[in-house]
Amino acid sequence: MLCGRWRRCRRPPEEPPVAAQVAAPVALPSPPTPSDGGTKRPGLRALKKMGLTEDEDVRAMLRGSRLRKIRSRTWHKERLYRLQEDGLSVWFQRRIPRAPSQHIFFVQHIEAVREGHQSEGLRRFGGAFAPARCLTIAFKGRRKNLDLAAPTAEEAQRWVRGLTKLRARLDAMSQRERLDHWIHSYLHRADSNQDSKMSFKEIKSLLRMVNVDMNDMYAYLLFKECDHSNNDRLEGAEIEEFLRRLLKRPELEEIFHQYSGEDRVLSAPELLEFLEDQGEEGATLARAQQLIQTYELNETAKQHELMTLDGFMMYLLSPEGAALDTTHTCVFQDMNQPLAHYFISSSHNTYLTDSQIGGPSSTEAYIRAFAQGCRCVELDCWEGPGGEPVIYHGHTLTSKILFRDVVQAVRDHAFTLSPYPVILSLENHCGLEQQAAMARHLRTILGDMLVTQALDSPNPEELPSPEQLKGRVLVKGKKLPAARSEDGRALSDREEEEDDDEEEEEEAEAAAQRRLAKQISPELSALVVYCHATRLRTLHPAPDVLQPCQVSSLSERKAKKLIREAGNSFVRHNARQLTRVYPLGLRMNSANYSPQEMWNSGCQLVALNFQTPGYEMDLNAGRFLVNGQCGYVLKPACLRQPDSTFDPEYPGPPRTTLSIQVLTAQQLPKLNAEKPHSIVDPLVRVEIHGVPADCARQETDYVLNNGFNPHWGQTLQFQLRAPELALVRFVVEDYDATSPNDFVGQFTLPLSSLKQGYRHIHLLSKDGASLSPATLFIQIRIQRP
Repeated sequence: MLCGRWRRCRRPPEEPPVAAQVAAPVALPSPPTPSDGGTKRPGLRALKKMGLTEDEDVRAMLRGSRLRKIRSRTWHKERLYRLQEDGLSVWFQRRIPRAPSQHIFFVQHIEAVREGHQSEGLRRFGGAFAPARCLTIAFKGRRKNLDLAAPTAEEAQRWVRGLTKLRARLDAMSQRERLDHWIHSYLHRADSNQDSKMSFKEIKSLLRMVNVDMNDMYAYLLFKECDHSNNDRLEGAEIEEFLRRLLKRPELEEIFHQYSGEDRVLSAPELLEFLEDQGEEGATLARAQQLIQTYELNETAKQHELMTLDGFMMYLLSPEGAALDTTHTCVFQDMNQPLAHYFISSSHNTYLTDSQIGGPSSTEAYIRAFAQGCRCVELDCWEGPGGEPVIYHGHTLTSKILFRDVVQAVRDHAFTLSPYPVILSLENHCGLEQQAAMARHLRTILGDMLVTQALDSPNPEELPSPEQLKGRVLVKGKKLPAARSEDGRALSDREEEEDDDEEEEEEAEAAAQRRLAKQISPELSALVVYCHATRLRTLHPAPDVLQPCQVSSLSERKAKKLIREAGNSFVRHNARQLTRVYPLGLRMNSANYSPQEMWNSGCQLVALNFQTPGYEMDLNAGRFLVNGQCGYVLKPACLRQPDSTFDPEYPGPPRTTLSIQVLTAQQLPKLNAEKPHSIVDPLVRVEIHGVPADCARQETDYVLNNGFNPHWGQTLQFQLRAPELALVRFVVEDYDATSPNDFVGQFTLPLSSLKQGYRHIHLLSKDGASLSPATLFIQIRIQRP
C-alpha cells in the first residue's frame, strides 16, 4: 500500500493555507454560558443543541407535571414527573427514597408512547380517567409499562408529543452528537455548585463518573496545563481543552495520518484510498466526495473537498463506519421464496412476562414480541368462564388473559414493524364450544388479515412466500378431516412431552390422540390453511412424500437427537416443510436453549422465551438484525435445496479465516453508579456461534480501572467451515478475579453482514437497549478462498 502523501492529486498553489486553515480540530461544544440560562440552567445547553429549547411541549415537560400513576383499580398515586435538562432523562418522585439513579428513566429506553387506553393496564384499571387524559410509556426489555393519567387532555398530549419529538431527535443524532450530549450531562452533574467552573475536585468527580480512574498526579498535571488563568478553576475554553485531551483518540489519529500525509487533511482521492484498503464495495471518487459532504464538520474543508480528523471520526462513528453492513439493515433479500426457505423469528409462551410457573400473563408480552420483530407467537388456549377461552400456562399459577384480547393485540400491533406474515401457533385445550368461539373471534377481529383459504399459486406443491402473504395472519393448528398421519393416527398441535420408543407408550398415546381428534371444532379447523400441526415420527428423504403444509413441533431434546442421528435428512426435510422447536417443559424459570443448533439444520420456527434476556436472545436478535428486522431471513442455499448434501455435524474443511484485532473501547457504562470509586476492568470476548466445529470463543486481557478509553491491540483469529451460518458476538465484561465477570455490553450480527476494515461496534445492554456512546473499535479481516 502506497502512503497517502505519494498518491496525492495535484492541487493549486493556494491550497496549503486552506489545508492549514481546516486541519485545526473543530471545537467541541463550549460549556454553558449565561445566554443558555447562566449559572441557573446549565443543562439547557444539551436541549439547545437538540433544537428543542423553544418547543412548547418540551418546555412544559421541563416545568414538570403531576401525573397519576395507575397500577390497579385502587392504586392511583400522584407523582411529579419532570424532564431533565439533558433532554435524555425524566426524573420522577418515588414514595420510598432510593439512590438518585433510580429516580429517572431514559428516553432511549422507551419502546413506544401510546395515547388513550392502549395498554392492558389502562384498559383494566383506567376506567375512572377519560382516554384523552391517559398515556402509556412502554419500555424496552423487561421493565413494566408506565400507565399515567394527566390532569387534562392537553397536558397528556404535551407529554405524548414531547416524548415523541425527543425520541425522534435522539434517533437522528450522530454518534458525535451523542458523545457531546453525554459528556455535557456529566459536566452538569460534576459541577457541584453549578457555577459553570470546574475545580480539581470536581474534575476528579467527573473522571470517576465517566469510568476512568486516572492517577492523581497525571490528572492534576493535565488540569494545570489547561488552567491558563491559573486560578485553580477551569472555565469556558479551558474546560473545552480538557475535554479535547480527554477524548483524544490516538489510534484514529494514527490511521488518519497514514493516509493524510503531512498536511493533516484527507483529499477525496486519499479518502478513496482508505475506502479501497477497507474493502468497501462501490468505493469510487464520487463516493469519497459524498462522505466528505456528509460527515465533514468544517464548512471551509467541505468547499475544498477535504476531510479533517474530526470529519474522519464522524464518519467512522456513523452507521456507515460501523461493523454492520448498512445495505443489510433494510429488506434486501428475495422475499418471493416459499416460507420454508426462511428463518422466522418465533416466540414460546408469548403471553408470559416472567416464569412459566407463577408469572403474569399479559397482552403486552405480544406487543413487545412484535416490537422485536417476532413473526410466530404462541397461544395456549384453555376453557374460560362465560364461554370465553383464556390464555395461560395450564395447571400453573400464571395469570389468565382473554383469547379475544390477544387477537385484538395481534390486529393492532402485528404489522407495526414488519409487513410480513404472522403465524399464530395454537396449543388448543378447549372443548368444541369454546373452539368455535375462538374461530369466531379470529374471523371477526382479524377480518381480511386472516388467511381462510389457499391463495392462487402457480406451484401448489410449495408454501406461499412472505411477499404473497404480506399483512396476513396464518393459524397453525389441528386440521380435520384430512389431518391424519400416514399410519392413520390423529394429529395434535399440543407440544409433545418427551417420549421414548416403547411400543406400549406409543399405542396409549395414539389412542389418546384419536380421542382428542373427535373434539376438533370444524370452525377452527377451517382456519388452518398452510400450517397443519402434525407429529414428526420419521424423516422421509424422498420429496414426493412430503406435504409442505404440515408443521411439526419438536422439543429441543428431540430436535437435537434428529440433528445428531440424521443431520442431512433433517436438513432436506426442512427444505420443504416448516419445523417448530420449543424449550423443554423442565425449564421452569423460562430459561432458553441456544437456537443456533436448530438453525444449523434449517429449522425455521426456533421458539424462544422472549421475556428472558441472555446470550440466547442476543443470538436471536443478531440473526434477525438484518433484512430490515422484518422477522424473516433467507436461509443459506445449502439449507434450501431438497437434495442438499449438507450435514451440520460434518460441514467439511475450513473455508474462511476471520481475524479481529480488538483495538480500543470508548465510554463504557459504569456498572455501579452509586459507588463513585467503582471503575470497570474491561475485557473483550469474541464468540463464534455456528455449526459445532465452528463454535469458539477467545478473549483479550483485561485493562485495569479504565472504562473510558481502554486499549488492547490484541488479535483474535477463527477458522470457519460454514461461514454462511455463523453469528459473531462481541461481549465486554468487567473482569473479577474472585467471582464471575459482570456483563457490560454486547453486539451480535451474522458473519455475512460483518464489514471488513476499521469498524466501530455500538454496544447494547442485556435487554437490547443502546448503550450509546459506548463503542468498541476493531479491525476486521475476512479471508475467503
